[in-house]
Amino acid sequence: MIATAEWKEGTLFDGKSQSGHTVRFDAGSEHAAGPSPMEMVLAALCGCTSVDVVSILQKKREPLDGLTVLAEAEQAAEAPRVFTKIHLTYRIRGKVTRKAAEDAVSLSKNKYCSVSKMLEKAATVDYSIEYEG
Repeated sequence: MIATAEWKEGTLFDGKSQSGHTVRFDAGSEHAAGPSPMEMVLAALCGCTSVDVVSILQKKREPLDGLTVLAEAEQAAEAPRVFTKIHLTYRIRGKVTRKAAEDAVSLSKNKYCSVSKMLEKAATVDYSIEYEG
């Protein structure tokens, strides 16, 4: 896997993935032109675990209508400002059984989500599940 970041001006950088996608990073305090790199790490965690949970629930033939994953993170006060604690909230829509949802989230966290496994080396990652029927 290959990625690049190119400085554009001021606090703006364009990140490019090997697959050809571009993301504008804004390292300024207001992040007006794009997310900060750390915001993207958090979004990547949400994306990674979402892919796992949806895939697992679909394989179990659970009636999933929607999934939103919200991440709330705390960072170290001093540089490097690594994440120290991350709480994920899984909002599951549909008539998914509680056991299937809990199993899917647990499997994502403990086995499949590579982003979570990397972040757990620096931060505590926990979660809760909300069911929106």
